[in-house]
Amino acid sequence: MELDWKNLGFGIMKTDYNVRCVFKDGLWGELEVSSDEYLPIHIGATCLHYGQESFEGLKAFTGKDGRIRLFRHKENALRMIESAKGIHLAEVPIELFMEAVEKVVMLNKRFIPPHGTGASLYIRPLLIGTGPEVGVKPAAEYTFLIFVMPVGPYFKAGFKPVDVMICRDHDRAAPLGTGHLKVGGNYAASMGSIADAHQSGFATALYLDAKEKKYIDECGPANFFGIKDNTYITPKSHSILPSITNRSLQDLAKQMGMKVEVRPVPVEELSTFEEVGACGTAAVISPIGKVADVDNGITYSFGDGVTPGPVSTKLYETLLGMQNGDLEDSFGWTKILD
Repeated sequence: MELDWKNLGFGIMKTDYNVRCVFKDGLWGELEVSSDEYLPIHIGATCLHYGQESFEGLKAFTGKDGRIRLFRHKENALRMIESAKGIHLAEVPIELFMEAVEKVVMLNKRFIPPHGTGASLYIRPLLIGTGPEVGVKPAAEYTFLIFVMPVGPYFKAGFKPVDVMICRDHDRAAPLGTGHLKVGGNYAASMGSIADAHQSGFATALYLDAKEKKYIDECGPANFFGIKDNTYITPKSHSILPSITNRSLQDLAKQMGMKVEVRPVPVEELSTFEEVGACGTAAVISPIGKVADVDNGITYSFGDGVTPGPVSTKLYETLLGMQNGDLEDSFGWTKILD
C-alpha cells in the first residue's frame, strides 16, 4: 500500500495488527495478536454503562538513521495506572504495557512514516471494563488493547497559530472529579463546547476552572502554556491532565535557561503573555494566535497571528528533534527498537 506520507490527516487508518490482553479471575492473561478491528463485548460491559474506560496516546518515529524510536512510553504506562486507580480498573503492569507497545509497533513497522515526512505512528492503548454488571460497581473482567495508525498533524494547519475561544458555559471536569485522569468521560464532556468553538470558527475551546471561572484550565484536549519574561508558565489544577509532553517541555525550557512556573493562571494574565500555546502528544505544540473571550467582548492577540513565536518554535523543534533522532536526547527519553 502506497501512502502519501506528507499529507496524512489525523484519524483512523487500518493497519495490520493490534495486540490484546484480558484480565480475568484476578490475573492478566497472555498478550495476543489480532488482525480484527472489532472487539466482541458483552452488552452489560461496564465500559458501556458506567464509563469504566481509560486510554493513552503516544508515538513512534523513524529516525534519520532509519531506526524506530519510542518516546517516554514508560510514562504512559505509569499514567494509565493512575487512571486505573481513579476509576477502579484493573491496573496494567508497567512491563506488560511496555511489551505491548513495542510489540504492536514492530508488527506494524511498514506503517511507520519515513523520516523527514513530518508524520509519525500514533499508538492508542485502551483499557476497558468488559465484564457485565447492572449495578454501579467495577467489573470483574477487563480488556487491554493497543492499535496504531500513521498520522499527520492534529490540527490541519500543522505548526501554525490557531485561534481559540474561552468557554464559560461548559465544564470539562469537576474540581475534585476525574480531570487529572485520562478517561473517556472528560473528553465526552468537552465535545459540545469544542463543537460550539468549531461552529464559531475557532480551533478549539479554552476551559476555565469549574469552581470560580477565574483561572485557565485545559485547552481543548491539551495543556495550556504561556511565555513571558523568559519564563514558561503552565496552570496548576487538579482538573488538568498531567501531560507528558508538557513535562518534557518544562524540562527543555529549564535546559534553555528559562524559569518554569506551574501555578494558577488567572484569565486576565493572558494580556501579559508574549506567546501562548497548547501542548500534547497529538499536536506536540499548537501555537495560539488569538484567544477570544466572546462573552466579555475581549480578544487577546499574540504575535502576528501567522508566525509561531520564537520560544514556542525552539521548544517544538527541540522536542521533535529528540523524538526523531535529529538531536541528541540528553534526558534519555527515547528508546530505540531494533
